[in-house]
Amino acid sequence: MAATIDNSNAAQATKRKHLGIPEAAFVEDVDSFMKQPGNETADSALRKLDEQYQKYKYMELNLSQKKLRLKNQIPQITQTLEILRHMQKKKETTEPMETHFLLADNVYCKASVPPTDKVCLWLGANVMLEYDIDEAQALLEKNLSTASRNLETLVDDLDFLRDQFTTVEVNMARVYNWDVKRRSKEVLLKSADKS
Repeated sequence: MAATIDNSNAAQATKRKHLGIPEAAFVEDVDSFMKQPGNETADSALRKLDEQYQKYKYMELNLSQKKLRLKNQIPQITQTLEILRHMQKKKETTEPMETHFLLADNVYCKASVPPTDKVCLWLGANVMLEYDIDEAQALLEKNLSTASRNLETLVDDLDFLRDQFTTVEVNMARVYNWDVKRRSKEVLLKSADKS
């Protein structure tokens, strides 16, 4: 009984892990697969499998874009955290901090920043909020851990998706080969009938 519960929990964890990505069923017996409704001809079965393959391709494109965004976001968050740590050290001193501000791509401006305990963070969607340095640091550390966790999940989902690609491609090849064998048998039977 306990083994059954453990197996069902593992299956549920796997389903939750790849939530939204349907698992491709391997076609073990092509003859029984072709007898299912909607698989009247090899062309219709191949069309269905190709449609499933295209859906997986679309999911891969979306997940790859998310992965790229996260890979760009993580270094930015890390850099901002380093700046906040540096500002935290300089907060107790009375001398201003000399720095360069990014005005535009590859355009910087030299600036003198007096010691402060407040910073402004861009949150996205043209929203900027003022935080205490400690609050900003806590927020960015939370965002960094969330982004890293999301990146790991995306990598797992992309691996799972590649497995589904392979399964669908193998299924397509098996159905195609089944159809080739069926046609060659029909040709042999027709030629045997003629002779």
